[in-house]
Amino acid sequence: MEVLVLAVKQLFPEFEFMWLVDEAKKNLPLELDFLNEGRNSEKVAQMLKHFDFLKVPRIYWDLSTKRVLLMEFVDGGQVNDRDYMEKNKIDVNEISRHLGKMYSEMIFVNGFVHCDPHPGNVLVRKCPGTGKVEIVLLDHGLYQVLTDEFRLDYCHLWQSLIWTDMKRVKKYSQRLGAGDLYPLFACMLTARSWDSVNRGIGQAPVTATEDAEIRNNAANYLPEISQLLNHVPRQMLLIFKTNDLLRGIEAALGTRASASSFLNMSRCCVRALAMHKKKNASSFFRRTQISFREAFNLWQINLHELILRVKGLRLASWVLALLCWLLPTPC
Repeated sequence: MEVLVLAVKQLFPEFEFMWLVDEAKKNLPLELDFLNEGRNSEKVAQMLKHFDFLKVPRIYWDLSTKRVLLMEFVDGGQVNDRDYMEKNKIDVNEISRHLGKMYSEMIFVNGFVHCDPHPGNVLVRKCPGTGKVEIVLLDHGLYQVLTDEFRLDYCHLWQSLIWTDMKRVKKYSQRLGAGDLYPLFACMLTARSWDSVNRGIGQAPVTATEDAEIRNNAANYLPEISQLLNHVPRQMLLIFKTNDLLRGIEAALGTRASASSFLNMSRCCVRALAMHKKKNASSFFRRTQISFREAFNLWQINLHELILRVKGLRLASWVLALLCWLLPTPC
């Protein structure tokens, strides 16, 4: 791979892909070490044990080696299989919310991220006995450990994107290595156009027109994208990959860029930043101040979510009333 990348660099000096070689060298040995995969599996299961919707298959250590990993068999349908979900009466919006909560917790709060959430590694099912919906997380070979500095800057950046604070978007994008390419960085991170980022990514969902515009313009920015990927922290590369895979799942479920996903992210950012501040606070009074501020910020997010739900219910009631007026007999 390294020889091919060097050859490409000679032919096209504007493209820089050495980051790809570096990441492959680092991650491939880890992915092939099944004992490492088992340890990751148990770590994430313990870390997210408060999510009763998450199932991580148990490892049978006495029958496992570095080359063989034996784990509990768990049945389910792939997370992008809408037919399976309809057949088993699984709500796609509930699955999307659970995925968002799970990954927001991993990225923003814990800094330990499962980086291969393609549909074959994420199953859904109704739990035998209880009938509750579960997400089954498989293949724990590829994880990214985030430094506190990176994780907190990333929290600040997403908070700025969600609340449309463009000065802070620039500041934290540049802290994460984007330099003058921070508008492109923000677009890559959100998979939204710069106009949408400026208006507020939570204001409106992605339209087919915007999606087509992004796809059509991406090729024009390949040299800049290559330059950006070569300069951001290596931790960012697997986060990009993870975000893209999660968006693919959301697109398949028809839940992409929902307001609830941004609110869940914002909650985790608030909690993560408050935890860091309390950890470094010098007095009980200061920790209490931070806790009150955290509670107030979370209350604001909950209030915003309630308002969105009320608006949705009101719209639904208006639509129902209109249908009853137009079609009086069925209603």
